[in-house]
Amino acid sequence: MKILVTGATGYIGGRLIPELLQRGHALRVLVRDRRRIYGREWEDQVEVYEGDLSDPATLKGIGEGIEAAYYLVHSMTRHENFAEIDLEAATHFAEATATPDLKQVVYLGGLIPKEGAPSPHLASRAEVGERLRSHLPTTEFRAGPIIGSGSASFEMVRYLTDRLPAMVAPKWIQNEVQPLGIRDVLAYLVQALDKPPLGVVEIGANLLTFREMMLQYASVRGYTRLIFPVPVLTPKLSALWVGLVTPITNRLAGPLIEGILHPLTADTTKAKEHFPEVDVADYRTSVQRALDRIKEGLVLTRWSGIQEDIVDEQVDWQGMIRERIVRTTSLRSSELFQTVQSLGGDKGWLVWEWAWALRGWMDKLVGGPGLRRGRRHPQELYQGESLDFWRVEAVEANQFLRLRAEMKVPGRAWLQFEILPGSENGDDAECQLIQTAFFEPEGVFGFLYWYLLYPLHHLIFNDMADAILSDAFKRVSLQEASARSPARQSSGSGPAHS
Repeated sequence: MKILVTGATGYIGGRLIPELLQRGHALRVLVRDRRRIYGREWEDQVEVYEGDLSDPATLKGIGEGIEAAYYLVHSMTRHENFAEIDLEAATHFAEATATPDLKQVVYLGGLIPKEGAPSPHLASRAEVGERLRSHLPTTEFRAGPIIGSGSASFEMVRYLTDRLPAMVAPKWIQNEVQPLGIRDVLAYLVQALDKPPLGVVEIGANLLTFREMMLQYASVRGYTRLIFPVPVLTPKLSALWVGLVTPITNRLAGPLIEGILHPLTADTTKAKEHFPEVDVADYRTSVQRALDRIKEGLVLTRWSGIQEDIVDEQVDWQGMIRERIVRTTSLRSSELFQTVQSLGGDKGWLVWEWAWALRGWMDKLVGGPGLRRGRRHPQELYQGESLDFWRVEAVEANQFLRLRAEMKVPGRAWLQFEILPGSENGDDAECQLIQTAFFEPEGVFGFLYWYLLYPLHHLIFNDMADAILSDAFKRVSLQEASARSPARQSSGSGPAHS
């Protein structure tokens, strides 16, 4: 089938696309900026359509030839008019895709509590589903907390349980919820293509309380945890606490918590009737699968993939602390990568050389490799070879370099360089350098190591990003001057001046 996928860079969309491609479907993906899908394994296997659901003028022709579409877009911001924005986007989508060829739209929304008022975000998602159903042949799946590596609900449970041996928690953790593993969510979404439009279908696994979700997670991990419900913690205070203890931002924690202030259960009768082929896993199995994927380093998407802007930030993600620095430059990708792949060895690391030398000396003192290994070639790097006290874990020409630290640290560390190309037509080249330091701490000492050294690391890595651009500019300028010089000398105009 010819299928349109919205939300391609989100948590669900990024996992659904490989599943659909594997089944032989032809995909068109809607993105606001095609650079958002740069580097994904399916980048060259889909038709990319740049457009914005908030601007109907950019959606012309998007529904042409489409037989089915997935609507996986929703807002999780705290903006006061988010519901209006989401409803407007759904309306524009419906108008742009309402063609004779379209047989079905598949939408993933959220469960609505059977008692009590739904949270504003759950109410908005139900409103979006109603708008789609009123305009297009639609199957609207309603799911509770989604459990998978990198999902927001799983990360909230994981970090709270991992980091707090005992905790007081708000009384809503006694509410019943019906989580569902990401693998089963994807199965429902894919199988819906073989069914007629079904309207609202509620999906979920076994019924348990949020407290039981945490305790079962602890059991899988081999932990003993004590949880004491108290009536005094408000949703706002709870969101602040989640934001402090976990990688989940306060902005996202708020809607997540508001969504489970009332019991959130599913009537799965319709799902079992129409999707008997989906063998739903219980919560404990989904937790084990998520942990296995994290351990194997196979996390395809994560909750923070919905971030709209690439900015400098420090984030605690997937058990790792991440320091990301972004620079935009008029240099071409190939010009910038030449400097990136030449770092280390005799050239050094461009800035704070005394600090790098001191770190190498300290590493040698405790039995590490130090900086003496240098590098094999001044301009080339191969995957798997050593570079000072790093190991080249992955390299892709003009695009990507990831180094794994082999120096002695209380945890595991990586230094990664990504180059996102802009338009490289003639002189209009522009790209982004995204430099990221990852650190996976081991125990309390690992956290102390990172945060005590963070001010120095922040200065070094920021200066290094600037120095990479400066070095690349100098090299390009010298190359251009060298290229001009012979011509000027041969015309008798004297030596060239830069």
